[in-house]
Amino acid sequence: MKDQSLRTRLIFGVAPILVSLLVTALLIILVGSDPIAVASKLWSGAFADLLSASNVVNLWIPLTLAAIGLVVTFTAGLWNIGVDGQIVMGAVFASGVALYWPIPPPFLVPVAIIVAMIGGAIWGMLVGVLKVYLGVHEIFGGVALNALANVIAITIITGPWKDPSNSRGTAPFALDALLTPISREVNVSLLAFLITVAVVIIIWLALRGTRWGLQLKATGKNARSALLLGVPTSRSTLSAFMLCGLIAGIAGAHRVLFTFGNLRPLVSGGIGFLALLVVLLVSMRVLWVPIIAFIFATLLGGSAKLKIDLRLDASLVGVMQDTVVLVVLLFNGLRQRLQDRRAKAETPIPMSITATVDNQRAIGDVTE
Repeated sequence: MKDQSLRTRLIFGVAPILVSLLVTALLIILVGSDPIAVASKLWSGAFADLLSASNVVNLWIPLTLAAIGLVVTFTAGLWNIGVDGQIVMGAVFASGVALYWPIPPPFLVPVAIIVAMIGGAIWGMLVGVLKVYLGVHEIFGGVALNALANVIAITIITGPWKDPSNSRGTAPFALDALLTPISREVNVSLLAFLITVAVVIIIWLALRGTRWGLQLKATGKNARSALLLGVPTSRSTLSAFMLCGLIAGIAGAHRVLFTFGNLRPLVSGGIGFLALLVVLLVSMRVLWVPIIAFIFATLLGGSAKLKIDLRLDASLVGVMQDTVVLVVLLFNGLRQRLQDRRAKAETPIPMSITATVDNQRAIGDVTE
C-alpha cells in the first residue's frame, strides 16, 4: 500500500510539470516561435548580468512576502483576494513616513517599515471584520477594499501629496528614507532580503509548532467543528487577515522605499494577484513559496527579452504561468477524486450493519 501511495505521489507530482511544459511548448509553436529559443531568451533576460539578476530578486522579495501572507489566510480556509490592497496601503503608510515624518535618519527606514506593517494589518483587519461581524464574504470584501486602496492612493497622489514636477507620483523620497542596495552592481536591499527570509522561517515554525497554528488549521478544515471543540474561530480568522496584511505591508514598503523611491498609482503592480497563483501551486507548503516565487520572478524578469529579440508579446509569460497553475489544479482535483474513491472502497462495513444483514439472512432461511 505504501509503494502504491508513493507511486501515486510521484505520478501526480511529475505529470503536471510534464503536461505544463508540453502545453506551453505547443502554445509557443502556435505563435510561430521555437520553445528552446524562448527558454534561452527568458534565462538570458533574467540573468544576463548582475543588474538583471538583481531585478529578479527585487521582484522575488515582495512576491514572496505576499504569498507567505496568503498562506496564512489559506490555512484558515480564507480566500484573501484583498492582499493587493494591503500591499498598496502598506506603501501609502510607508510613503507618509518617508515624506513627512521628521525622524532621524538611522530610524527613518525601520519606522517606515513598521508603519507600513500597521497600515497593511489595518486593511487586512477590515476584510476580517466585514466577514466575521457583517457576513460579507472575504472575496467580495477583498475586491472592494482593493479598489478603495487604489482610489485612496490616487487621491493622495493627485491631491495633498501632489508633486507639480512629477505627473507619475509623489516627489522622490530623501535618500535617508530609502533602502540602500548592497552595491552599485548588486542592486538588492540586504535588509529587505533578510526580512523576507526571516518571515518565511517564522511563519513556517508558527504554522507547524504553535497552538495558534493548530487553531488556524482546525478553522480551515472545518470552522463549525473547530468552534464546537473550543477553537476561537472568529479570533483565528481576524488574526489570519491581520497577519497577512502585516506581511503584505512590508511588501508595499519595499515597493516605495526601494523599487520606485516614491508613491505612484497602482504601486503594487499586481503582485498580490500573482502571489495567489504562487499559493495555488504550493498548496500552502510554506517552504515551497520562495522557490515557486523565484521561478515566477525569473519568468517576468526575462520576459522583456521576448519582445526585444523574438518580437513576442511579454504577456506570453502570463499565459505560461496561468497554464501551469491550471494544469496543476486539474491534477490536484483528479488526485483528490481518486483518493476519495479509494477511501470509500477501503472503508470497512460496520459490525452492526454486518450483523443486521446476517440476521436477515438467518430469518429468511428459517422462513423457508
